[in-house]
Amino acid sequence: MDESRDASANAVTAATSADVIADLRSRIRERWEGFSPAARAVSRSLTERTAEELLFLSAADLGAETKTSNATVIRTVQALGYSGLAELKAKIAAPFTQANRPVVRARKRVESTGGDLASVWHQVLAESLDRLELMQPTFSLDTYQHAVQLLLDAKHTLTYGFGASFVAADHLALVLRRVGLRVTALQAGGFRLADDLLAIGPGDVVVLFAPGRSVIEVDVLVDRARDVGAATVLVTEDPDSKLARAVTVTLHSPTTPTGLTGEPLTSIVVGDVLAQGVATLAADRSVEASEQLTALRRRLGF
Repeated sequence: MDESRDASANAVTAATSADVIADLRSRIRERWEGFSPAARAVSRSLTERTAEELLFLSAADLGAETKTSNATVIRTVQALGYSGLAELKAKIAAPFTQANRPVVRARKRVESTGGDLASVWHQVLAESLDRLELMQPTFSLDTYQHAVQLLLDAKHTLTYGFGASFVAADHLALVLRRVGLRVTALQAGGFRLADDLLAIGPGDVVVLFAPGRSVIEVDVLVDRARDVGAATVLVTEDPDSKLARAVTVTLHSPTTPTGLTGEPLTSIVVGDVLAQGVATLAADRSVEASEQLTALRRRLGF
């Protein structure tokens, strides 16, 4: 039974990922004549890989295989119209994520390392860098400034993370307190979340870490904030989703299709960027909060 389900999932995946690979090969054909020998070597290697193989391939892997370099790989991928290797992998990943059951993806993730711990180290670091790289093309200084200003003007900031993203929400609450803001991390879900939503009031800001798809807890939270006059900052993998259009500000946090790196990785980075922005624009308040924190730690014996 499991094998038949896997076969069915793989058939759906192949049908949808084929479009992405076909587009990649079309781009290569269009640009082939203008490519250098090194860029052609990288392109040739890309076309020889299956969609599944490309998911677990890093720029370092491609550079070593083609006897070029990481920089050459990145420049070639960008010349093909992608922001970087991470964007190409994200496009390939969508059908795999939708069609394959978690246990199938977990097995493929383990198999991709070849049972070698050095390979594990290399792949996890490479994917981390890829995900951070994917954040740069979608960065908007105006959007970032807007989000930071909302936090500076907030009467009370509340953070909420759906699922594994609670880690990012809790982290943001911690670092924002350390720069002088009044912050509460909402932890409940389901029935108990209703009690926590009562704490949202006019002039507050809710920082929400959530996927782009519709989730009842997230939808109700956004509706509650809008109804009482609170602003919402959404940190999500899908900045073009329906949810993103319902909030005040949206910041991009690329997810991972492979599971090699933790889901909240880029969300935590976004949180750090927000906290440092607050600290920069409200330096006196940040320093005062730091002094109070140090004094309290000393009284506790630390």
